[in-house]
Amino acid sequence: MTTGQAGTALGCSIPTVKKLMATGVVPGVRETGRQVFPLAALQALQGRPVADLTVLGAPEVAVLRSDAPAKVDESDREWIGFGTALDRGQLLAALSGWWRCDPARVAAGGVLPVTVAGFVVAVLTGLAEWESDGTVGTAGRFRFPKARLAGYLTDLTAPANAATPTDPQDARLAGLLLGTRLPSVSGGPIAYVPTTTAVDQPDTEGGVTR
Repeated sequence: MTTGQAGTALGCSIPTVKKLMATGVVPGVRETGRQVFPLAALQALQGRPVADLTVLGAPEVAVLRSDAPAKVDESDREWIGFGTALDRGQLLAALSGWWRCDPARVAAGGVLPVTVAGFVVAVLTGLAEWESDGTVGTAGRFRFPKARLAGYLTDLTAPANAATPTDPQDARLAGLLLGTRLPSVSGGPIAYVPTTTAVDQPDTEGGVTR
């Protein structure tokens, strides 16, 4: 399938499809020549269920809308974004900050699903503490230094947690969320999604983990 055909089938734009392919979670992607989306993978993704957020026990949950991995020159991490080529430590550092957000609102949900193209590819917990970059007002960025990588995927078509969480609650949350579809709308990397309804939304995955 072309990326355009895949986007139509998944209800998202061509750039969003290409971002999903760049993360490495779609097996069988052609690396050279014209980019194509494997038909078997597309059929598997079309069958992924919508996340049931009603079981989370909070009125809303924050969602980190990630981009594909990108190299950065920062003291505490080498990468931002999500990608299967990153090891567990690199991935946690890449996803646990620094974002423009309301940190108390993020923490209140108790879990932070990480999505690419509306699919949950990773799950963070341990959000009770946060640090600010010192910027005053809404432009401030925050990170969660005690965040845990409760789960992440290396193959979105056959979701299996590549992490080994020792906390039973972490394992439960990862099992509930990984591989599901979780649409969200936001002008930045963090969206806030009500947990009482599950409504399909148009593709708006333009946020990056910055």
